[in-house]
Amino acid sequence: MRTRARATMLAGTGVALALFLAAGPAPAQQAPSPAELEKHKPTVPPYEPALDVLKEKGLPPPGAQPGIPALSKAEFDRANQIYFERCAGCHGVLRKGATGKPLTTDITREKGADYLKTFIEYGSPAGMPNWGTSGDLTPAEVELMVKYLLNDPVAPPEWGMKEMRASWKLIVPPEKRPKTQQNKLDIDNLFSVTLRDTGKVALIDGATYEIRQVFDTGYAVHISRLSASGRYLFTIGRDGLVNLIDLYMDPPQTVATIKIGYEARSVETSKMAGWEDKYAIAGSYWPPQYVIMQGDTLEPLKIVSTRGMTWDTQEYHPEPRVASIVASHHRPEFVVNIKEIGRIDLVDYTDIKNLKVTSIEAERFLHDGGFDLSKRYFLVAANARDKIAVVDTKEGKLAALIDSGGKTPHPGRGANFVTKEWGPVWATSHLGDDTISIIGTDPEKYPQYAWKVVKKLYGQGGGSLFIKTDPKSRNLWVDTPLNPDPSIASSVAVFDLDDLDKPYEVVPVGEWSGIAEGMRRVVQGEYNKDGSEIWFSVWNAKNQQSAIVVIDDKTRKLKKVIKDPVIVTPTGKFNVLNTRKDIY
Repeated sequence: MRTRARATMLAGTGVALALFLAAGPAPAQQAPSPAELEKHKPTVPPYEPALDVLKEKGLPPPGAQPGIPALSKAEFDRANQIYFERCAGCHGVLRKGATGKPLTTDITREKGADYLKTFIEYGSPAGMPNWGTSGDLTPAEVELMVKYLLNDPVAPPEWGMKEMRASWKLIVPPEKRPKTQQNKLDIDNLFSVTLRDTGKVALIDGATYEIRQVFDTGYAVHISRLSASGRYLFTIGRDGLVNLIDLYMDPPQTVATIKIGYEARSVETSKMAGWEDKYAIAGSYWPPQYVIMQGDTLEPLKIVSTRGMTWDTQEYHPEPRVASIVASHHRPEFVVNIKEIGRIDLVDYTDIKNLKVTSIEAERFLHDGGFDLSKRYFLVAANARDKIAVVDTKEGKLAALIDSGGKTPHPGRGANFVTKEWGPVWATSHLGDDTISIIGTDPEKYPQYAWKVVKKLYGQGGGSLFIKTDPKSRNLWVDTPLNPDPSIASSVAVFDLDDLDKPYEVVPVGEWSGIAEGMRRVVQGEYNKDGSEIWFSVWNAKNQQSAIVVIDDKTRKLKKVIKDPVIVTPTGKFNVLNTRKDIY
């Protein structure tokens, strides 16, 4: 069969070839006439590949620009350090702005050197610190920063898994750590206190006021977070260094470190039942990304970039920084707030290899926030847009977007309390003005007030960073450390929760500290374990004395001033119980 078919096919081919040869050469084709060509002329210009997409951009030549002050290598390095330490958090690594105004050169060159110098020197009531008159920057450094801001920013290099793993140090493996608590510390009443400019954290006993331990950490630790069990303390410096501290050891000690980027603000641990202490997550400002790590070793497991499109205009943004991160109490998820693009990622950590992320469109310039009393709803400030976004962490969706009622909300974690009229509420102060907004948070029993500003209070002025109360307290404390008026920056306003119409009382915390020098910025109230005391940092320059002032919450009277050579530039304080249980 096959032989016969093949023979037939060859025969057919031969016949076709014979006929082709017999026909002779093909006649030459006639050229189309001009009329025929005109009929087929294209109606659009022919495609021209863009081999040089920058050819018409008119880019300036490299090097110093005419009229722009040049910086030497030493000057640039010093200015870059100052910008990182003092400015980048609000204005961005690439100076595109967020909490603070954009400082790109199209703006700074138009404003001019004199304007920049005045603004750096004197600050503003809207939250810009008075870096010059406070003594934080010398006159020469103010001049240097003016020159720096007139020059284009330089993007730092990337920081990926190779760099992270090279930086990771497992100092004490889990198998060599104790199984149970070996010291006699009341862990839940310890305070982790940031000593900002020294790159350290102090562990202070809430009962005795003794400094139990001082740890070397990253620069200017932004937050401390506790594992669900309370065993592990996590700190993250603005330089991206994460410390893992085992509070069960005697004495407590750092058991692992990792650098997750060049600049960072947030770290958190898994809290869902069944997942306690298993994972940690840290987010960086640069590169814009977050990394999921093993909770007891800090081994990096997965990096996720946050670069992408703004939620509203759908424009690409090169620097969407990771702001606050919290752990859901209702689902095995991290709530990751991505600042510049206005996106909130709910990161499901049940399968790291096949990571599932729910992305919520919220509002641009997300910053910090906290849970309501039920711990179901997470409220986060989009501070440059004067909004509060509310995420339902049980349903995994945006519940509301609220006008904050003031300028540049900055709640820290915010303050929860219960009122007779509106039920459970959450409050935030503002960086840009004196407004304190109270928002209803119970959509089931008080739906008419839920996700609305039910009342506004007015404090001492702008420059507030934190607002605080406790479930056992009837006081609402509001700081104003970034107000340029020294008397306002060094005191706090306290409101009566049983009579919100009553005028606030000014508590002169800076004066109570006994310190006579410096701005004495009073920042971040934090309660002890039983809610009977509130602690404030009196934050001065590195070369000046600072302190921690302890106030009896019920009487609003001075109880203790903690001073020590170790306490240099104290800022955030994190009580173990309140931090691990999200009590605020």
